[in-house]
Order: sequence, then C-alpha cells, then structure tokens
Amino acid sequence: MTPAARRFIARGRALRASGESPVPSPCTSVCRIHPASGLCEGCWRTLDEIAQWGSLDDSARRTTWLRLEQRVA
Repeated sequence: MTPAARRFIARGRALRASGESPVPSPCTSVCRIHPASGLCEGCWRTLDEIAQWGSLDDSARRTTWLRLEQRVA
C-alpha cells in the first residue's frame, strides 16, 4: 500500500471517529478517472459517488468514507 493510500485511510478513520459535521469530501484534487476501474485516482470514488456527494446526509457520507477505505485497503 502506498503512503498516500495509508494517509487516505487514516484520514477517513479519524473523520468517522470524530463525528465531525458536516463530513468533508474525500476529494484530494487529483481528479482522474481510471479507465479500467472507473474510480477516481485521487479519492477512489465512482463518478456516481462524486455526483451524489452534495446531496448525501452526514450518515451516508460516513458510509461512503468507510466504503472508500475498504477499496483502498
């Protein structure tokens, strides 16, 4: 696992544990969709997840963070 992936996972875990509200976006400003996986190379979200982020409540955002951590791992 790359150092960037480790930092991303740690950020997600800390965020979910903190109960911070509103839950910040996982965007890392590296916006490139990998053609084979369909995932952003910066935040590991799908295009649908990126598009839906603004309409999600905090609970759904935390769930998304958990899903992203699992993808990265």
